[in-house]
Amino acid sequence: MFDTLSGRLQGALGDLRKKGRLDEEAISRAMREVRLALLEADVNFEVVKDFVAKVRERALGQEVLKSVTPGQQVVKIVHDELTALMGSGDSRLAFAARPPTVVLLAGLQGSGKTTAAAKLGLLLRKEGRSPGLVAADLQRPAAIDQLQQLGRQIQVPVYTGSDDPVAVSLAGIESAKAEGNDVVIVDTAGRLHVDEELMDELAAVRDATRPTNVLLVLDSMTGQDAVRVAEAFAERVAFDGIVLTKLDGDARGGAALSVKAITGKPIKLASVGERLDQLEYFHPDRMASRILGMGDVLTLVEKAEAAVDKEDAEEMERRLMKGEFSFDDFLRSYKMLRRMGPLQGVLKLIPGLGSQLEGLEEVDERQLSRVEAIVLSMTPQERRFPHVIDGSRRQRIARGSGTSVQQVNQLLEARKQMAKMMKQLGKGKLPALPGQVPVQNGPGRSATKKKKGKRKKSRSRR
Repeated sequence: MFDTLSGRLQGALGDLRKKGRLDEEAISRAMREVRLALLEADVNFEVVKDFVAKVRERALGQEVLKSVTPGQQVVKIVHDELTALMGSGDSRLAFAARPPTVVLLAGLQGSGKTTAAAKLGLLLRKEGRSPGLVAADLQRPAAIDQLQQLGRQIQVPVYTGSDDPVAVSLAGIESAKAEGNDVVIVDTAGRLHVDEELMDELAAVRDATRPTNVLLVLDSMTGQDAVRVAEAFAERVAFDGIVLTKLDGDARGGAALSVKAITGKPIKLASVGERLDQLEYFHPDRMASRILGMGDVLTLVEKAEAAVDKEDAEEMERRLMKGEFSFDDFLRSYKMLRRMGPLQGVLKLIPGLGSQLEGLEEVDERQLSRVEAIVLSMTPQERRFPHVIDGSRRQRIARGSGTSVQQVNQLLEARKQMAKMMKQLGKGKLPALPGQVPVQNGPGRSATKKKKGKRKKSRSRR
């Protein structure tokens, strides 16, 4: 996500971070690089011009030039301006005082509108709401079937009809109200391009359904084309916010950085993966942090809270502190990690780790899958009591998992070291580094001490 832009901006600001003092020439040089990075990212020219002017003006201020860490101050200014560029307001949806809340999705054909409707339904269901979907796209032959299949996957009802879109939408809303759904998501038809017929149909559906939220679905990978589409829709169909799709495949970020400044409408939601659970509320400040390589701790915590069962986590922590790390514990932690999403995406949320992953096209998750295969080839007794695994058992596990005995041995040794380390932590000790021995932690005492080459001679008894 925004990998190309992120790399260019971090490179442009990298020299400034290291400088103890800044002058106008250094700032001008950095701003030229920032301008080029944004233009290459397909950000609107006027938006780039305004953004660079604001950053430059603030960067040349006395509070920066006289600061102890001027380079860091400039990075903070860029972060603040990126946040303002993408919209600093609340991205949450509005909900009607008297349900159902109607959410109308509009957009061109191929932008991912139908899938976005299902993803939004799943997101709202996880928040404790009772959503329903209305298939009002009667132009694309497979649209109704697609939405019905997606509805079955996420366990959300789908209401259909064969009349005109207005009649289908109104009937769907009434059916949803009768079934007790408090949110109704209407999937409307799209076209390959903006035309009068499309706009007239959308306006008719909007006027009839009186939606609480009108969301424009845009393909983020189309760059400034997405912005032009948003401008055209803004002229004819007033929308409240934007849903950006395919954001995980957008290495440049032109649409995300331009659309708010051009249309004045906030980005409310973003699709960050192909899975139906990979739709997130858009947080401009967090996105700015990711672009500048600062990570995104808040999103990481939210993903962990959603993936980890609290009781399981507490039980695992208790066992780890006692050094009881079995392969059953490994399987549970592995499943929790997988529920958080692709491993590479999770790692990039950790501050400082994103830059270290640069150059790696994809974190190899096959290693984890191979480890899982080894563990699943063990019997329940072997997973719970790994010490019973002897030579013959290791050969059987290797054959069952399609791995080598050496790989099985490596996993067993890694588990043993993990259990040993956690047991030391449970006793209030820190594991020893090479050339050190662990010592008891205490107030005012260092965690480790170096081994001495020779032992002191014991004092003779008096």
